[in-house]
Amino acid sequence: MSTQPPTGADRSFNRSMLFKLVAVAFLMFGFGFALVPMYRAICEVTGINNLVQRDATAREAKNTQVDMSRTISIEFDANARGPLGFKPEQHSMDVHPGEVTTVMYEVSNEQARSIQAQAIPSYAPKQATEYFKKIECFCFTQQTLKANETKRMPVVFVVDPKLPKDVKTITLSYTFFELNTPASTTRGTEGQAADSAAKPARAG
Repeated sequence: MSTQPPTGADRSFNRSMLFKLVAVAFLMFGFGFALVPMYRAICEVTGINNLVQRDATAREAKNTQVDMSRTISIEFDANARGPLGFKPEQHSMDVHPGEVTTVMYEVSNEQARSIQAQAIPSYAPKQATEYFKKIECFCFTQQTLKANETKRMPVVFVVDPKLPKDVKTITLSYTFFELNTPASTTRGTEGQAADSAAKPARAG
């Protein structure tokens, strides 16, 4: 007696699984590209957690008294979504609350085409968010990078002296998103996902 499952059932199952995987891949890409506009829309509607706006002016920062009795360790992190090379030029530094400080980040367009990108900052611990004041930041605007271009970009910031005493380390993390990925790139990636899903089906 043959123990092989019906061939028609196998084909139907494999076809169904392939379509599901392609649909999931398409939704994942669409969601990734929608994150930045969704983020902005939510911020505009709610008026909260708007992290891509200037937190303090240079004049306000200059008039802030520096607390020399405290030292805060600032750690810098960088992540990229898309064909971007992105990193801080230093991974950490010690600052005094109220002290205006500058750190440099480097971003590279690794494609032979011009791209637009947007950086979104985040902080850890979360309670430090309202005390980390950005005066100048590349995250305030969209960045245009020419083919194979590299940029050095500053972040000028000050830590509010009102930062709770138990917070001794703040991590500033940026994620850079490409905003104008060509449709052909997306289709090519979906095709790769479909091929990967189809290979096991043929093996079966």
